[in-house]
Amino acid sequence: MGTLMNKILLSFFCLGTTMFVKVELPYIAALLIGITLSTTLYFFYNESNSQKPFLQYIRRPDYNLVVTFIYGLSLLLVPELGLFAPLVAYDAFAIGNIPGLLLYFTGISVAYLVSNPPLWIYLVFGTILSCYLCHQTISYEKLNAFYKKTRDDSTELNLLLSAKNQALLDNQDYEIYTATLKERNRIAREIHDNVGHMLSRSILMVGALKAINKENTMEAPLDTLDATLNTAMDNIRTSVHDLHDESVNLREIVESLTADFTFCPATLEYDLSYDVPRNVKYCFITIVKEGLSNISKHSNASHVQITLREHPAFYQLVIADNGTISKNTSDSGIGLINMRDRVTALNGTIQITKEKGFKIFIMIPKL
Repeated sequence: MGTLMNKILLSFFCLGTTMFVKVELPYIAALLIGITLSTTLYFFYNESNSQKPFLQYIRRPDYNLVVTFIYGLSLLLVPELGLFAPLVAYDAFAIGNIPGLLLYFTGISVAYLVSNPPLWIYLVFGTILSCYLCHQTISYEKLNAFYKKTRDDSTELNLLLSAKNQALLDNQDYEIYTATLKERNRIAREIHDNVGHMLSRSILMVGALKAINKENTMEAPLDTLDATLNTAMDNIRTSVHDLHDESVNLREIVESLTADFTFCPATLEYDLSYDVPRNVKYCFITIVKEGLSNISKHSNASHVQITLREHPAFYQLVIADNGTISKNTSDSGIGLINMRDRVTALNGTIQITKEKGFKIFIMIPKL
């Protein structure tokens, strides 16, 4: 049960004192003082008002102790105030004002123990009930706060665990991707070094046989064999080139270019998937090489930022430095012309700006 409900219950309990005393002006004054004091303390305890400087001052424990203690002293002077002592006792117990509670019991006993024993029992029971309700509410709030903290900690740990698991999965996928590319490259080398060399030797041998052949019946078969071997050689060469192109790891190459760039510090932000088309790969690799070369030749930059990012509809490459052009370099340089030609061949767009450093912004649409 919350504090507000407890106070409402105790208010009705205190109104039950009308069974023992007459409702006169002192009773109404005690009612107003008790409810006003209890409501005020509850309002000052409200955490939603803690941002207001005045209420922060009022909510200090020493102020609350003084108020509840003065109320206890007042019971000795105005016995009628004790009729609503159970209501204020809730706030005194909440802040640990044990001397104030003792004053409440003393004031009630002095006023009603002899003159009205049933009322004294009623008020003592109400005060004890008030302390019990306050204790239960405080225990519940602590338990609820502990539960919320445990829940938040658990949620945070679950999020961290999910993030770590996702990082592990991403790293595992990248390792598999890298291993796949290396295996493709190895297969391409094996085909080139073994099958390619054997076919080359066979073609040379067929050529030698054609040169020394003097029988007309063998001329047509040798020509057919020579054409077949050359066709097979061309197909294998094409397959090896395609396999090698597919085995290019764009991230490793760009990271290597960035690491080998010693002119100034270079930062790489890479956010591309694994299935980047090979023509886009070679376009980005060439442009990054040319961009870093131009920076080392024509700029006095102290930092370079390279960003490769994939969007739902296009691939993005940004090369930006914080330097100025130290030589008379125009947009018609051969390096920039080659960049434009490569990007245009892929139906992309390129923008070059010179404000606050030299920046190359490239977008290539996905097919």
